[in-house]
Amino acid sequence: MFIKKIILIVFVVLLICASGLWAGDSASFVDLGFSPDGKTYMFGQYGVQSPALRPWAEIYIVDIYSNSFVRNGKISYVHDSPIRAGQDGSGIFYRLIAGNSNLANNYGINFQNQGLPLYISRIENPPEYGETIDFRDFISGKSYKAELVPSISGGGQNVRSSFYIKLESRSQNSQAKNYTIGSQLVVRQGIASYNIKRVLIDALGESIIFVIEMKRVAESGYDIRYMIEAQKL
Repeated sequence: MFIKKIILIVFVVLLICASGLWAGDSASFVDLGFSPDGKTYMFGQYGVQSPALRPWAEIYIVDIYSNSFVRNGKISYVHDSPIRAGQDGSGIFYRLIAGNSNLANNYGINFQNQGLPLYISRIENPPEYGETIDFRDFISGKSYKAELVPSISGGGQNVRSSFYIKLESRSQNSQAKNYTIGSQLVVRQGIASYNIKRVLIDALGESIIFVIEMKRVAESGYDIRYMIEAQKL
């Protein structure tokens, strides 16, 4: 009985410690697809605010060539009342999609033309000095090496950060191409770290998407949010 009590106490302490490290809210990322020509890409995210419990959702359309949002390509919504027990905020996300279907149609987004996954991360706590990943496109035979290079200053509520990605692609005949994706000049307030969570490519094999997980400083712990970096190959 004494041993069981000790185990229970240790378990409770671990839960308390974990909740202290992760007391914010975590977004769900949604791949909404490319246009048939691979020139534009749409994604979204949704979740529930902590501790207010109000569901929120965001959708974005990105121009691949410029790696920037198209005109009116960023839409967000926060519901004015908390969710009911058992809900996850996805209902608000679907409502936001339905209410902006014309925007997707204007840019030729096909929800069935989702990205083909080249890489999926299992890393929960990425190193502050960045990360390097290797992956392959088995359809084209190309291999890739990507290095995320962050720059972080300050701490707590005053943390500021930026990053860029160095990408090398190598064809089957070993011909290499190098790209710099993103900009270190874009400084984000309150973002403490970045992690390459997924890498997607369009059906033509010409547009690559890096899904970046960001840890944002919250009142207690961190919120998880997503962004993307895009590159025409």
